Amino acid sequence: MFERPNDERLTGDMAFNSRPNLRQIATELGLSVTTVSRALKDGPEVHPDTIQRVKAAANAAGYVPNLHGRALRMGLTRTLTAILPMETRDYLSDIAKLPLIEGMTLAARERGFNLSVFSTTPEEDPQENLSTLIHTGGTDGIIITRMVSEDPRIPFLLERKIPFIAFGRSGSALDYSFVDVNNEGIAFEATRMLVARGCRRVALQLLARDDQYSAARMTGYTKATEEAGLPIDLQLIGQEDFTMEASEGWISRLLDLPDPPTGLVCANELGLLGALSATRRKGLVVGRDFHIVVRDSTHICRYLSVPLAAHTVDMVVVGRSLVEGLIQQITEPEAPRMQHVVEGKVEIIASL
Repeated sequence: MFERPNDERLTGDMAFNSRPNLRQIATELGLSVTTVSRALKDGPEVHPDTIQRVKAAANAAGYVPNLHGRALRMGLTRTLTAILPMETRDYLSDIAKLPLIEGMTLAARERGFNLSVFSTTPEEDPQENLSTLIHTGGTDGIIITRMVSEDPRIPFLLERKIPFIAFGRSGSALDYSFVDVNNEGIAFEATRMLVARGCRRVALQLLARDDQYSAARMTGYTKATEEAGLPIDLQLIGQEDFTMEASEGWISRLLDLPDPPTGLVCANELGLLGALSATRRKGLVVGRDFHIVVRDSTHICRYLSVPLAAHTVDMVVVGRSLVEGLIQQITEPEAPRMQHVVEGKVEIIASL
């Protein structure tokens, strides 16, 4: 369709670039440049047949979008930044973040962006970290994580018209972009499963006291417990920095109670490893004497040869969704904000 020279001919100080452009494709197809541009972006205003015809011509010609030129026109750096707290007290805990980072990185690269990870420690103030990042500059949009109730970062970013998306909800009435996991539903279902198994005292393992992840799980646990007509014993609710060692110690203390729990809604893989060590030391058999439902984002449960149930969430998909929602804000600021909740999936490991 297009005759492309085999080399680049120099004319004076200027080089003739043989790469096809939108105008060439438009001329070849008898369309406007605007129509071709919109067709390549799957614009809803362009007929599907036209989109197919334009993409076929672009592929045949070897057309590649000039992302650098587009970035200059839009004033973009083509860089996105994700603020991720690192769990420095137990390095293994950061393994769970790898699928999330993978999903974000792949989605950014496919759209011509780079992903930068702004690492923080649990002790640092999230608002100060955000302010530091903004003053440093060099990013087109921000992904914020570890949301708290009425998170002050949301109005801060909205007022400054800085594109952002949150991993999690904050309970705020403000209109902002987010991708979240249905933590309430996961905890509700996990508690019901344990009650159905015959557990009348179910322990709940939470993480940071102020984040919405823990608040949502507490809500789901409370609903399931009340539905079963069981009292809520605050002794059975743990909320701290659950490293493997801390989890083992907490479960051991619960098992020493006069009326110990026989079931556990476990926060994550680290909590699970600690719980398995505690039950083993007490001579209990998981799946017979003690029952566990765990949130598992790394599929580690499949390799432990322990009968339990795991709620899995595809964190690669979550990461992709976060980046796609952020890029939409950057490139289409008038488009509706992405507000997406991801459901978990139950996987039975051996038999409960």
